[in-house]
Amino acid sequence: MPIFHSIQKWLQRLVIFFFASTILTVVAYRWLPVYVTPLMVIRCCQQIGKGEALRLRHHWVSLDEMSKYMPVAVMASEDQRFLEHHGFDFDAIETAIKENQEGKRQRGGSTISQQTAKNVFLWPDHSWVRKGLEAYFTALIEIIWGKERIMEVYLNSIEMGDGIYGAEAVAQWHFRCSADRLTRANCALIAATLPNPIRYSSKEPSAYMLKRQTWIMRQMKHIDLFPRSSNEKP
Repeated sequence: MPIFHSIQKWLQRLVIFFFASTILTVVAYRWLPVYVTPLMVIRCCQQIGKGEALRLRHHWVSLDEMSKYMPVAVMASEDQRFLEHHGFDFDAIETAIKENQEGKRQRGGSTISQQTAKNVFLWPDHSWVRKGLEAYFTALIEIIWGKERIMEVYLNSIEMGDGIYGAEAVAQWHFRCSADRLTRANCALIAATLPNPIRYSSKEPSAYMLKRQTWIMRQMKHIDLFPRSSNEKP
């Protein structure tokens, strides 16, 4: 049937285009800075829809231009096995599912790699389609980027406040310094906000944030400085 054959060829081309374009994009971002993400665009559209002034503060810097404590703090807070897994922490996922089923505090099992894939390539959603694409992009960046680049992109693209994205921007707006001047305590406080950086502020931390900061600083003592070339502990 000519129509069926045409549809089949069109679908084949679509699949080839998808894989070729996504792989080429991931390869390009292996070296190019990520200046804008889907979440940044969504937040700006939300601000416009509410009649608010645009708030987009983002300054890309290399990992070497950030405090050595910043990667340690986010690993302590978000993904303590980041340097050990290959993009997916199945133990954390199993624990999250079990706790959610038992009615305990809702938590996620997403790794830093998964969060980076979502932040850079996808949109905030809980659909199975988005989760499937997240797994695909997570595998790609683990293979093509490696841990150091994933951490660099993560710390530059993650939302860290209202209209604030990345370590350099939050350092300037909340701590009046550059990212490389952030202290161990500053980094722990920033990491403490990451579950919900719109609700929680590193500029005006609540008692809960200060308690969480203390917990993160304790966890940081057991995590190597990033990358693992140093045996020094923070």
